Amino acid sequence: MADGTKKLPDIKARKLASPTGLPMEAVVTPDALNGWDPETELGYPGQFPFTRGVYPTMYRGRLWTTRQYAGFGTAVESNQRYRYLLAQGVHGLSVAFDLPTQIGMDSDHPLAQGEVGKVGVAIDSLEDMQTLFDGIPLEYVSTSMTINSTAAILLALYVAVAKQQGANLQRLAGTVQNDILKEYIARGTYIYPLRPAMRIVTDIFAWCRRELPNWNAISISGYHIREAGSTDVQEVAFTLANGIAYVQAAIDAGLAIDDFAPQLSFFFNSHNEFLMQIAKFRAARRLWARTMRDRFHASDPRSMMLRFHAQTAGSALTAQQPENNLVRVSLQCLAAVLGGCQSLHANALDEALALPTEQAALLALRTQQIIASESGVVNTVDPVAGSYAIEKLTNEIESGAEEYIARIDAMGGMLRAVEAGFVQHEIQKAAYEYQQAVDSGEQVVVGVNRFQTRVQTDDERPIPTLQVDPAGEAAQVARLNALRAHRDTAKTKSALAEIERRARSTENLMPAILHAVESYATVGEISDALRRAFGEYQESVII
Repeated sequence: MADGTKKLPDIKARKLASPTGLPMEAVVTPDALNGWDPETELGYPGQFPFTRGVYPTMYRGRLWTTRQYAGFGTAVESNQRYRYLLAQGVHGLSVAFDLPTQIGMDSDHPLAQGEVGKVGVAIDSLEDMQTLFDGIPLEYVSTSMTINSTAAILLALYVAVAKQQGANLQRLAGTVQNDILKEYIARGTYIYPLRPAMRIVTDIFAWCRRELPNWNAISISGYHIREAGSTDVQEVAFTLANGIAYVQAAIDAGLAIDDFAPQLSFFFNSHNEFLMQIAKFRAARRLWARTMRDRFHASDPRSMMLRFHAQTAGSALTAQQPENNLVRVSLQCLAAVLGGCQSLHANALDEALALPTEQAALLALRTQQIIASESGVVNTVDPVAGSYAIEKLTNEIESGAEEYIARIDAMGGMLRAVEAGFVQHEIQKAAYEYQQAVDSGEQVVVGVNRFQTRVQTDDERPIPTLQVDPAGEAAQVARLNALRAHRDTAKTKSALAEIERRARSTENLMPAILHAVESYATVGEISDALRRAFGEYQESVII
């Protein structure tokens, strides 16, 4: 122009809607940041508000922990997979449990029939846990366990095995998911009413603080919220609102904020929309730091750090043209790394069809290793900082999450919001709107509603999938029956009675649960003792 100013192209006015509900401008300028101050909004890596990462050097100092979520069939089969993954360069194990184990039923329970070992490994007793980690020194490996309602029992089993190995419990490292609120919201593997379930969570907090100082006592999970159909804003909002509820419950139980908060960790979904995912992780980190400082008055910087594990989006995988999933997972992994994750699991290309084969799991692992070793993105901390688009999205996600949290606070907190069905309804509405966009073609899913292959070629023959041996269920039940026949029955019954007694008091449950598993009480028997004391949750229908 004659006055020397630059005219923005007309395309700036065009905005494209995103699945998360935030419009994306074609051109983002500094004006879109509305007085954004890099000193207060960004700071430096390893310093409040941790937007740029929780550690000063991030991956230049230490790479994220590469994990592969694995577990199927029997403990023997899963142990073989774990040994294989460790030999291929996995840094930490991530254990998947079967559905009966997750909901506190032994493998011989009538409702467990047909489900034993199907979506994870079947664990009934200490004998199974010993087999699962046979030959794996627990003092020197980090283990994440995706378990919630029965988290206290599985953690006790893990500790019992470590003790048998002669491990120093002060050095045990890992995470137990232990996020019960998201089960009522999005996933459904709950057992007890909400408030007794929260008591178990805080008992684990208190016990881990004393016995397992390097163990993460909870992994507050947005992953399953996103998998249930939430937007990215909702994933951040509801996950942090759950975190707020856990922190408040721990304080109400008499724990000091800086005694337990450094052991909190988070679990997020790395989904599609590459830039949105990077911004989501940064927004969550900044909002949590401010929440811990301003709401809960934490003084230890470690209490303000949002450390998180990421997993690529299972719901983004397609059974159609499954090889495309390799590309999706690669982009989702890269987003998690650029967003500053502390550990990462890459889904395998065949997981829309079955549990991953060994080869598919290896390809997923190699995806992480290529990003770490060949991409160069690990050479500088937070390379996306200062991008107008990234910073704008980070601000918008943070602002949207704050609005949701304020609404939940006005309802009386997350427990009240869950009991009222508010959170469930918001997620269901978002999931419905997204599916409508897919069905109409507005949201493109390659190979599903666009770019389908009409004629199958030799290159598109069905890929190999893992088949769980159906004989494994009968073998698992036989081992369980043998255990009950040779254990000290009187000792087991006494240990179970002590759990029930403690559940009816305010005493911490963990010492009694550890004693019970060491007495070879089963997961189902311990869960039943707690059922007798607490009752069971009855879900209400949310429309």
